[in-house]
Amino acid sequence: MNGTRRENIKPGLKVAIVLKKDQRTGKLTEGIVKDLLTKSPTHHHGIKVRLEDGQIGRVKEILED
Repeated sequence: MNGTRRENIKPGLKVAIVLKKDQRTGKLTEGIVKDLLTKSPTHHHGIKVRLEDGQIGRVKEILED
């Protein structure tokens, strides 16, 4: 499942995000969703989230339901 649809992402979900500083390389960072920051129902680069450790990025993969 990909991270472009807001309805698929909920707090507590384990995801892989790309941080702003890693957008050029595409390096993924794993973590647990704390907050959803994108308000629109979809975003072509991925829904922006804040992880429990405070990092912010766009969801590229949902790792577990």
